[in-house]
Amino acid sequence: MKQEENWTTRRSPAGHTGGNPMFCYIAALAFSKGRLARIIAILLLSHIGNSTAIAEETKRYVVVDKQGKKPAPVVAIDNVCAWPNLTLLRDGTIIVTIHNQPSHLKVPGDVECWASTDRGATWTKRGISAPRDDEKAARGMFAAGVANSGELIVISTGHTDPVAPDRGQIVPTWVSRSNDGGKSWAIDKDRFPKGPGNRPLNPFGDILPGADGNLRVAAYDSNRTFIFTSRDNGITWAEPAILSKEKPSDETALFHVGDGKWLAAARSTGLDLYASEDDAATWTHRMRLTANAEIPGHITRIKSGLLLSYGNRNSPQGVNVRFGNDDGTTWSEPFRVLDCTGDIGYPSSIQLPDGQVLTAYYAQRIADHDRYHMGVVVWDPELTRN
Repeated sequence: MKQEENWTTRRSPAGHTGGNPMFCYIAALAFSKGRLARIIAILLLSHIGNSTAIAEETKRYVVVDKQGKKPAPVVAIDNVCAWPNLTLLRDGTIIVTIHNQPSHLKVPGDVECWASTDRGATWTKRGISAPRDDEKAARGMFAAGVANSGELIVISTGHTDPVAPDRGQIVPTWVSRSNDGGKSWAIDKDRFPKGPGNRPLNPFGDILPGADGNLRVAAYDSNRTFIFTSRDNGITWAEPAILSKEKPSDETALFHVGDGKWLAAARSTGLDLYASEDDAATWTHRMRLTANAEIPGHITRIKSGLLLSYGNRNSPQGVNVRFGNDDGTTWSEPFRVLDCTGDIGYPSSIQLPDGQVLTAYYAQRIADHDRYHMGVVVWDPELTRN
């Protein structure tokens, strides 16, 4: 059940004038005897046609819930910038890794672990995955996932002095592990590899196993993304593969399609899609996925195929999703999950046991809630798509 809206105010379809007084005036010009008047009429009609076509192109679709209605966002964790990353544990618990301050890494802060045991309806803080390095520092850039052992893994960085104009330096990359569902954490502060110039790298997205059972994670410096492999359940990381030497990228969402085939939705001005056929060892650019300012992304699998979630920072701002077919060869038109304004986006989605999708996001502002928060929306992909 595709529910349609418009990005702009609704307009008549192309070719329909509806007695518009301007059209009547132009028609009078067109049938006048003056050559100049007829030329003006042609130009005006062309402009109206183009404007109508643009209005039609701005039509949008919105997701619907299992009742076929537009779902309302729920404020799940208030007063946090979040940048949520959802992870599903083997027992069905949903874990979300977040940054715990209501600021875009401009005040001291930590990386926290929260959990939901009721399909995302309520959330409880379980622990601090990566505490700030000292009273001045902020940790808030991270990747998260589950090792083959069942342990939670969070890899994080941040800034030494977020209050300073340049935020100071990048803090060392830490690898945090939890074997009790996020309640307590052991932190390895030394072994994650550094990037060019001996500088720490910023992790992003999901930590996922490949066809060989080894874990992969994406991490970036100022303009390049590296894909690291761990052969010991995330204890050590090595063998970095460069996503692209030609195109700049940073926050990159990895996804293992299966049988050693991978996708990567990499942030540049928009999202670029890369593909690997050799378990993330080498990569090729496949296509441009989104327009400028539609960033960053997250890819997951649902029953009907793939799902891309991403923030749309163009007006009107919000969170969008697209459905992927043929393991990401083609993608549907965008569907709007929710409208939000200000500092927004970074969605993460998982499919619930009943087939519905839980999408988490962060926003500075939504209707009836005017401050930073992590919110969630539950929606039905099959009714949305059909």
